[in-house]
Amino acid sequence: MFLQPVTAVYQYILAPVAPFSWFGLKTSTLDLLATFRLCLALRQIRESLRREYLRRASGKQSEVAIDAIESRSFVRDALTTLVVVYGGEAMICPYISVPASFMLSGTTPLLCILTQALVESLPAPVIPVPSLNTEFPLSILDACNRAFLLCSIVPPVVLSSPIAEASGSPWTLLLSSLVLANGGFFLVNLFSLLHPTPLTVTTPPELLPYGWTTTDLWCAPLITALYATLTHAQPFWADVHAVLVGLLGGAVDAEGLAKLEPLDAETARAACALVLTGLFVTRTARTFGVSFKNGLADKIKTN
Repeated sequence: MFLQPVTAVYQYILAPVAPFSWFGLKTSTLDLLATFRLCLALRQIRESLRREYLRRASGKQSEVAIDAIESRSFVRDALTTLVVVYGGEAMICPYISVPASFMLSGTTPLLCILTQALVESLPAPVIPVPSLNTEFPLSILDACNRAFLLCSIVPPVVLSSPIAEASGSPWTLLLSSLVLANGGFFLVNLFSLLHPTPLTVTTPPELLPYGWTTTDLWCAPLITALYATLTHAQPFWADVHAVLVGLLGGAVDAEGLAKLEPLDAETARAACALVLTGLFVTRTARTFGVSFKNGLADKIKTN
């Protein structure tokens, strides 16, 4: 089956790695790669915003503009990373009565902080400027990581809710996917954590005109819905699967519904990863290979 190579890749990158496995920790290759990728991307955005701010201020009162730039602290940068990772979780978990993962284990938060320290220690010339050549292969990593979040983290979190109305609700599943995947960056943009100036409340890009077209925003519930349909995560999605197959000409019973067996979780996740890869590769090509009218910071925020 053509999904088997993707499934094999996931089995490899999700296996615990040394030295973490020596202490019984389940930190995997994907955890390490995704954390480093996030910390590196946040530094790229932060430095791009600083350059853009100084460029805009160069023709004005430069002394005032430079004074307005706040000295960066590691605590603020580490907090920004943690907000991106756990912001959405902190927003949605109280409403479905599920404890947030950072309250149960400090392994991943500590990994984020240490990786942030590593990235901040790198000299500026080592940090690449995002381009088509660098972002194209990384978009595949982003797709694999996002598929893992939307398929292997979001559904189990919702299904583990002790509230029956929430665990069985397709709306709760889609809303949780949207918030868990995007809530962190929403809070970072809301409080201007990546900007060189002191913290201020500002309108996040998602709330600006056409902000809803952001790929990360709408692909989260879409991919989770696809995964739930393929695996029959909730009774509603099993019915959706049967109806779709019937509409496409599949064999149906007397009630007009197809009798289908759900896909296993790994195969469904692999299919979702391929869909996300297509979406993210297309986004990267559109952002870096077609138009360069906007500044780099605007491209990253709006895509």
